[in-house]
Amino acid sequence: MARTALARQPPAAATESDEVFEMAAEVFRVMSAPMRLKIISSLCNGEKNVSQLLEEIDTTQPNMSQHLNTLYTSGVLGKRRDGVQIYYRIVNDRVVTLCRAICTQIAIEADLQA
Repeated sequence: MARTALARQPPAAATESDEVFEMAAEVFRVMSAPMRLKIISSLCNGEKNVSQLLEEIDTTQPNMSQHLNTLYTSGVLGKRRDGVQIYYRIVNDRVVTLCRAICTQIAIEADLQA
């Protein structure tokens, strides 16, 4: 009986790789919305407040705030308050690197097909 229970437990390496896959899936989930990719792209040039982001990205303020909150709670963005304004900045450079790599590759492939 003990042997069967042990046989069902995944090896330590499998458990660790499962955790890595779960973390990777979370990064992809966060980046799965085009609006979030636009926000990340905009913030690559430095921190901005919501008004500045809305000048660059065509959406409503509530929608922008919802996406900013998702990016913030997932650890992609940081924020600071200056008076009534909240400024957002990128704090996870790995996400930026991944976003740039994927978007650049897609743009290259689109140019090749055109």
